[in-house]
Amino acid sequence: MTDTGAAGSKPIKRYYYEDLDVGQSIEVGSRRVTREEIVAFASAFDPQQHHLSDAGAAATMVGRLCASGWHTCALFMRLLCDGFYNDAAGLGSPGMDEIRWLKPVFPDDTITGRFTCVSRRPLASRPGVGLWIVDFEMKNQSAEVVMTWRSTQLMAMRPVETTA
Repeated sequence: MTDTGAAGSKPIKRYYYEDLDVGQSIEVGSRRVTREEIVAFASAFDPQQHHLSDAGAAATMVGRLCASGWHTCALFMRLLCDGFYNDAAGLGSPGMDEIRWLKPVFPDDTITGRFTCVSRRPLASRPGVGLWIVDFEMKNQSAEVVMTWRSTQLMAMRPVETTA
């Protein structure tokens, strides 16, 4: 939970660089994926036939309507923000690597996200900033991994409390 400090000060966050150890995982939540949102996302951003309709998908290797991989990433990002980042002292990311869409996400699937710290280190060039390498993983309701990615995350270190 985000708390606020004295008037004019920055909000106090719950999670800082020091709060995630190597090997530690954090669950970020679940949600059901609807047919309507799959088609809406595809119509706007990835209008391939297997993301737009059952009829279009029938002629593809997947055989039925499924979410775009980019939609799957966006869904995970929403879970991540709601379940962690909006209460963390995150400073952004220079990018993500090794993204894999391992299984399709279908209408009415319930997806669950989590991430695990692979490594971490303070940045020598930026006092008060640490770097996490994290593996993100999304599973469906059958506990099948549908997507993974690795990312570098910049995090603020916990502020040192001073006494007045």
